[in-house]
Amino acid sequence: MGKRHVTSIALLLPVLAATSHAASEPSRPRGVGPEFAKYYKDASTFTCISNPSIQMPMARVNDDYCDCPDGSDEPGTAACAYLSPLSPPQPSTFQAGQAKSPPVLPGFYCKNKGHMPSYIPFTRVNDGACDYEGCCDGSDEYEHVGGVKCEDQCARIGKEWKRQDEIRQKSLNAAKQRRKELISEAGRLRREVEDRIATLKTQIEGQTVKVDGLTKSLAEIERSERGKLVKSAGKGGKITVLASLAKERIQELTDNVNRVRSERDAAKARVDELEAMLKRFKEEYNPNFNDEGVKRAVKAWEDYAAQDRPAFNDALDRDLDEVLKPDSESAIKWEEFETTDDESDVELLYQFEAYLPAPIRDWVDAKLRDLRVMLIENGVLASPSTDAPESKLVTDAKSQLDSAKKELDDDKSELARHEDDLTKDYGPDGIFRALKETCISTDSGEYTYEHCFFSKTTQKSKKGGAHTGMGNFARIESITWRASRAQV
Repeated sequence: MGKRHVTSIALLLPVLAATSHAASEPSRPRGVGPEFAKYYKDASTFTCISNPSIQMPMARVNDDYCDCPDGSDEPGTAACAYLSPLSPPQPSTFQAGQAKSPPVLPGFYCKNKGHMPSYIPFTRVNDGACDYEGCCDGSDEYEHVGGVKCEDQCARIGKEWKRQDEIRQKSLNAAKQRRKELISEAGRLRREVEDRIATLKTQIEGQTVKVDGLTKSLAEIERSERGKLVKSAGKGGKITVLASLAKERIQELTDNVNRVRSERDAAKARVDELEAMLKRFKEEYNPNFNDEGVKRAVKAWEDYAAQDRPAFNDALDRDLDEVLKPDSESAIKWEEFETTDDESDVELLYQFEAYLPAPIRDWVDAKLRDLRVMLIENGVLASPSTDAPESKLVTDAKSQLDSAKKELDDDKSELARHEDDLTKDYGPDGIFRALKETCISTDSGEYTYEHCFFSKTTQKSKKGGAHTGMGNFARIESITWRASRAQV
């Protein structure tokens, strides 16, 4: 038992020591915050905080008379309230004996147990009104001026504040999450714009090469068309043109006849092969095999074979061979129709082509055409008549070039829009880019107001009619606000 008694005394010693230390430590004067407690530790003497040369007995602290120029000797009264720029001016009869200095204390400190401690202006101390917004424990009205007694409401106010704070925190967390989503979406949209810019630059490079190629091709086609020798109306001119067109038409018909003839021969060979297969089928099938489908097929073949069909006439093919002979072997002499009696020296150059082999004739024709173009361009020969419509080759080449130029211009315009978009200010982290082209609306009376971000605001009548524009987006502007602690 004795041992347990000694142990109990040993456990109580630290508690008693702590209690003794707390009792020996002087309490802070009324209205002093914990951050200023070190200036009020001396139980006998107080030194003005901003003026260490001024000392006074501790009994003069909170004696409702302003002794220190900075008001630090009256933390719990309104005696030095005149030092605050928010307080009314001090009467001229006041004699403090010291020069006025800026207040060093932020105000009257309210402990507000159960809620949050805070400072209130000195002018509100013992003013006969309960200042529960800043001093919910009622300690600011300790003198009960006018019989006012401010009950401690910190428990109730603190509970309500915590409830409201939870709502604020939930709202804040939701806002933070939404902000995170908007920043992510804005980043994705920016990357899409950057990718589109890269694609457009590649397209523009390719389209530029295409336009250059089509431009050169058009020039070559126009030059080639100018070099073609087509005589104007004159002696024999119309006959020459007609003969040239007839020759081209006959050649076209000849080519088609040859094609149809080849297709006919292929079809005949296929029919002969099928007839041979059916003939073997009839000869080799077993009539004792009772299959109605096979019997019907054999009967159909017998009916088909019994029909009279005209025999193939070889004479018709010989006639076709005669018709399809080359012009050089036929009786038609196209060159007689393609010349006139008044041939010029240049036109005579084209006549000897007929005596050359085809490959050499094509090469000579190209060179003579180039020669004619050169002579026209240098003014030696007159340019062909411009009254005639453009050839289909020239028209098609121009159409392709115009289409390519339009695509190139469209790509350049789109590229300029996207590059300009990247330079626009969409707020911090480009967050508002995610709201681009998003519209919101609200009803008010007879109108609906619609706001489209980065576009415009419109007033729409619910009764119909025209819409009224209320403004277009120009830019985002921001201001910098630097908060500082208020001096009270």
